[in-house]
Amino acid sequence: MTAVALADRLAAGTVLGAEGYVFELERRGYVQAGAFVPEAVLDFPDAVVELHREFLRAGADVMVALTYYAHREKLRQVGRESDLEAMNRQAVRLARQVAAEGGALVAGNVCNTWAYDPRDAATAGVVRAMYAEQLSWAADEGIDFVIAETNDYLGEALIALEVVQELGLPAMVTLATTQPAKTWDGYDYVEACKILAGHGATVVGLNCDRGPVTMLPLIARIRDAVDCAVAAQPVPYRTDDASPTMESLRAEGAGRVFPLALDPFSCTRFEMADFAMAARDLGVNYVGICCGAGPHHVRAMAEALGRTVPASKYSPSMDLHPVLGTTSPSRDREVLDAWNVTS
Repeated sequence: MTAVALADRLAAGTVLGAEGYVFELERRGYVQAGAFVPEAVLDFPDAVVELHREFLRAGADVMVALTYYAHREKLRQVGRESDLEAMNRQAVRLARQVAAEGGALVAGNVCNTWAYDPRDAATAGVVRAMYAEQLSWAADEGIDFVIAETNDYLGEALIALEVVQELGLPAMVTLATTQPAKTWDGYDYVEACKILAGHGATVVGLNCDRGPVTMLPLIARIRDAVDCAVAAQPVPYRTDDASPTMESLRAEGAGRVFPLALDPFSCTRFEMADFAMAARDLGVNYVGICCGAGPHHVRAMAEALGRTVPASKYSPSMDLHPVLGTTSPSRDREVLDAWNVTS
């Protein structure tokens, strides 16, 4: 592991990230929705390894240690505070194990704590202590850089950045964008990224909450405003101007769909491929995907960026389909016609 590895990758071209571990593991039955604590790191490590491996085969350049919400406050809520160190160390070991299979980088990870309150100075110390213990264990296990993500407050993001810098590691710091234009402590998102860049973050940008359509215009403004590398990791959901975040999406007759009924709003692999190209063309350096991601999205994004990845061996080849394929026997014409019936 080297502190310059991230800079080297960024200099070589677009870095492809893949996250959304807790959402995908919840769908597979290994994470409890609501708490979204990554207990699977200890309880089902093989499931975590498998998801890392699927993202790696799909083209992800970074294996992110599954320590999202693996902080003291959250683990206390589910009665597992005594597992804090073991969970954080194990998460890095699992990420390193898979990263070594494909030359990927390994990222430590911290996120919003729900403990920070800019009106209460004492909470800054609480947050700092949580970040410091998590990241000291991650650094001890061996990571290339840290992703501090889903930050609702610039103040909390700056605390994470300071802790990362004290460990001598590069930092990628990304903001959540649940509000229309500003962080929860009142900073315009573009200005907040400029401040983070000015404080020495290697990469700044946005992750989670917004889908491709509503993240791209904002990320374009951030790209124009900062000189450092920029990251964009949207959720793969069809947000729009009326519902700019996944939390604001509503289904007719059903109301709120976040977080368990988002499926009808899911982006296709083709939409995420289009996002990857659009983000790259804007000059985004770290193109990724967040909550809701599946390996099929990541592979489509990688291929859209011009890559052939291990999972490309099994990319769709619709010419082989028994009905839709170009070499289908003529006797299947009736079947195809039947599929085209609309009423």
